[in-house]
Amino acid sequence: MSRWAWVLVLAALAVGRRAEAAEVGSESDFWSVDVHAFASQGFIFTTHNNYLADNTKHGSFQFSELGINFTKELTDKLRMGLQLFAQDLGPTGNYDVKADWFYLDYHFSDYLGFRAGRTKIPFGLYNEVNDIDSARVPILLPQSVYPLQDRNYLLAQTGVELYGYARMRSAGALEYRLYGGTIFLNANNTPGSPEQVVNVNVPYVVGSRVLWETPLDGLRVGVSFQALRLDTDILINSTPVSVGVPVILAVGSAEYTVGDLVLTTEYSRWFAQSDSSNTAVFPALSIVSERAYAMATYRVNRWFQPGAYYSIFFPDVDHRSNRADLQNDVAVTLRFDLNPHWLVKLEGHYMAGTAGLDPTLNDGVPLASLDRYWLAFFAKTTAYF
Repeated sequence: MSRWAWVLVLAALAVGRRAEAAEVGSESDFWSVDVHAFASQGFIFTTHNNYLADNTKHGSFQFSELGINFTKELTDKLRMGLQLFAQDLGPTGNYDVKADWFYLDYHFSDYLGFRAGRTKIPFGLYNEVNDIDSARVPILLPQSVYPLQDRNYLLAQTGVELYGYARMRSAGALEYRLYGGTIFLNANNTPGSPEQVVNVNVPYVVGSRVLWETPLDGLRVGVSFQALRLDTDILINSTPVSVGVPVILAVGSAEYTVGDLVLTTEYSRWFAQSDSSNTAVFPALSIVSERAYAMATYRVNRWFQPGAYYSIFFPDVDHRSNRADLQNDVAVTLRFDLNPHWLVKLEGHYMAGTAGLDPTLNDGVPLASLDRYWLAFFAKTTAYF
């Protein structure tokens, strides 16, 4: 673990104690902030194909997360927040500490609020808890809609956001979020690959989410929309080419909670269209992907929650038959809360298809040549406060 990850752990402990002490002091004390932190260590084992990390066919501990966040009420209507985050997931992360999100939030009323900074993207029902292991049952959220490899694209945007919550009497309540800004990305390349990304730029990202808490107790439904453009400069076998990719992401969501049972389903389509400065090297493409899942979780008691989901993913709706054209995922999770600050999860996946795999983690073997049917097992423990 890098020295910065250890700094993050020590900061969490030191500031946490300082904030706790401040609770009995003056309200105007600078250190009277809300502090929360988490540390997770996971293990991945797969059959036949490597998934998310290197050499998972022999077992991999390259599945770690570490974070600390601070929030403070500056006035009755103004607050600020910040989260520092470090991760190791296969070839990504390597415990580089970064500002996962930060914001200034002014709350005019229940109907209208304003945020500015690097704010979490309200996409679907669960994108905002993608980095909060304690807030969900599965280790991996359904990867068709919440792909972990695309976390840097989907978790947060830098810009502004309007939000509000309106009660509508017998018609339930409506929550809305509107945002716009950009996403800052680094050009990551695989050594030896014939394609090398020189520059990545996101000129804009805009989106919205509307959630309706229906009159039926426990039922909420919603729609999410996001549009962005990705501009890249690439060297393909030393030939430069500029590529622009406008993308539209849409998802419809429904969640029904009855007692300790939660039933969820989401359906999503992602539309991508590319234009190229050299179509002989990089042809222009237009692709629509289809993504969906159904999930159920149940709290048996205060320390045990099982869950299961079935997820489907088709990268191109016009091609659905070959192993590289799909990924069907049946997952079962067991969550054990050992105490209010420590949990353990076990999870198994039966996979059909290779669409969610990365050839660079599988010795460059094309997706069409990898094993069609395979298993993935995860174990994860998280401490948090």
